[in-house]
Amino acid sequence: MPLTALGSSSPAGPPGPRRDPRPGSTVPAAPALTAACLLLNATYEPLCVVSSRRAVVLVLAGKADPVDVSDVLCHAELVALPVPVVVRLSRFVRVPYPAQVPLSRRAVFTRDGSTCVYCGAAATSIDHVWPRSRGGTHSWDNVVAACRRCNHTKADRSLAELGWTLPQPPRAPSGSAWRLLGHRTVDPRWRTWLGLPDAA
Repeated sequence: MPLTALGSSSPAGPPGPRRDPRPGSTVPAAPALTAACLLLNATYEPLCVVSSRRAVVLVLAGKADPVDVSDVLCHAELVALPVPVVVRLSRFVRVPYPAQVPLSRRAVFTRDGSTCVYCGAAATSIDHVWPRSRGGTHSWDNVVAACRRCNHTKADRSLAELGWTLPQPPRAPSGSAWRLLGHRTVDPRWRTWLGLPDAA
């Protein structure tokens, strides 16, 4: 067929649709694949959080099974797979974990229900029960969630000086779920597997 028959040099008519030089080689990144997925061990113990893209790869490779999925579909060349929210590994893996949950602002808020331990209002900051200016430590048993008003009122005074009391002494959280809660917002669909109440 002559080259002119392709119409590549003819100025007549609008240009045709742009063609991918490598058809099927790339897949547009769906917004859902930037989300997170809870990864469970074969024993259903929470292990970590992975990206939805990683979860899809694990499922397609037969290394994990979907436990809970979203309504969004991930379209590949030959298959359409619901984007996983929770997946379970097909084989058990042994992973060493630190003895104590890392202390962070988010973890303290999660432990204390995002409420001020002094008055019950919404927490906006953390407070050292025994002030650091007086030798208090930055540790789980001395850090609590507090509102701005209580934090400002307490300042560098002790609870005894103010006549305040705590509903319960602060302590380090325990359990496998806390390895995830210390640094990440929890998807409500993960709560069953993390052993959390719906209102936590």
